Amino acid sequence: ARPPFRADAAASMPAARALELQRWQQRLERAQASLQSYRVTTRYPFDSRPASEQPDQLRPNDPIVEELALRAANGQVIDGVRLRTSQDRVFVQGSERVRFLLTLVDAQGRAQPLRVLRAAARELPPVNTAATFADVPLNVNDAGVDGDAVAGDRTYGTALQPATQGFAGLLGPIRVDVHLEVRGQQTHAFFDILYTPRPPATWQGGVRESMEEGSLVLSLPVQVEQAGRYVVSGRVDDAQGRPFALLGFNDELAAGAQTVRLRLFGKLVRDAQPAFPLTLRDVDGFLLRPDAFPDRLLMPRRTGTVHTTAVHPLTAFSEREWTSEERERYLAELTRDVEDAQRQLERLGGRP
Repeated sequence: ARPPFRADAAASMPAARALELQRWQQRLERAQASLQSYRVTTRYPFDSRPASEQPDQLRPNDPIVEELALRAANGQVIDGVRLRTSQDRVFVQGSERVRFLLTLVDAQGRAQPLRVLRAAARELPPVNTAATFADVPLNVNDAGVDGDAVAGDRTYGTALQPATQGFAGLLGPIRVDVHLEVRGQQTHAFFDILYTPRPPATWQGGVRESMEEGSLVLSLPVQVEQAGRYVVSGRVDDAQGRPFALLGFNDELAAGAQTVRLRLFGKLVRDAQPAFPLTLRDVDGFLLRPDAFPDRLLMPRRTGTVHTTAVHPLTAFSEREWTSEERERYLAELTRDVEDAQRQLERLGGRP
């Protein structure tokens, strides 16, 4: 191990030389840290990463829950209460139905009385563009109907199925506006969704798995209606149900019968040693639309378990780090930074 720079060792040096030596010692340490950090973070490819790196991506189908301060018509915050909201999803495709919930809570989290004045779903067109779809009134209620789960629990609910409630041909955002009365004051809340009426591609059949160059490849057949760049994500859990990996696909697909390949990188398996069989779940994807609004067309989501793998021995997976032209180029540049700092230290009589 390299000994740290010692100030007393430079005591006999001219002040300028000692200062320069100290600076190059610090540069060397930074260069070595950068090289090591880059090597570690890029040892797996971008499309096969540990689940722990992106915890917010692991449960894409969980409801989105928020707590919001409420403001009266004069802009003042209504003290002592907050509005707890929940919606099934933001991205909605085809015949999917979205449920919206609202609960007024006090500082202790206890549900409080709430009055719903009116609610409606409306198209949210781009700026300076007129809406082409009429507003659709919604029944936000606490009677256990139309999206409300339990009557009389002070949680108000409603539901929207764009395909059957006036938005069948709309591609883009829809806003649900809810006007409320809280403690005698009028206030407002809203929910937004992004709707795709027709999928650009549909999943076809099951999943085929294969070992290729020390990695496990999960191949998902798909029928592509619109060619273009598709972005697909899938989650992998181990045999105990613990999230293990986040797999991705980002590539061009031509029209017709195609295959989305999700690769579980060999070294990731060798390093983490998950218990087999593994489970691929919650696969979602979209067609990217560069320079367009909205910027994506959604594919039908595949919720829950999509595929359970065979039991593969650990030795079947490669220990090799991922490599690419870009990674090798960056490693070479970072290595040169280290070597340059080492040469400068040697020139000054220091110990790299």
